[in-house]
Amino acid sequence: MLLQRVVTQFVHSKRRTPGLDEGDVGERVAVVAWLLPGSRDRAAQILAKGAPYELALAGFRWHSVFLADEAVIFVFAGPGIDGLVRALVNDRTRSAAFSVWAPLLDGTPVLAQEEFYWGSGRTQ
Repeated sequence: MLLQRVVTQFVHSKRRTPGLDEGDVGERVAVVAWLLPGSRDRAAQILAKGAPYELALAGFRWHSVFLADEAVIFVFAGPGIDGLVRALVNDRTRSAAFSVWAPLLDGTPVLAQEEFYWGSGRTQ
């Protein structure tokens, strides 16, 4: 499964981001996937439905998705992010929902590690 390969890569190469406020979001990880030509509209339809599982119950502090014509980027944040992502992928019920993305993707998603973080220190 594509997502399991990405998570395995993440768990084995995880680094902490200096200056990240643990009390705020914990740790962050992004998964970048390239879309096949003409797949953006279908990707937008999938995203309009929201997450296929309860993010807060899964332990995430926040989650966002960026969509471009050629890529989709999933950003997850929470304390102990490697364990949260591993639990998500290993849960057959929740991870089965990711199969809807397979026909839209060009290749295997890749992990994007956070190399720089800046925050104003204000909470909203």
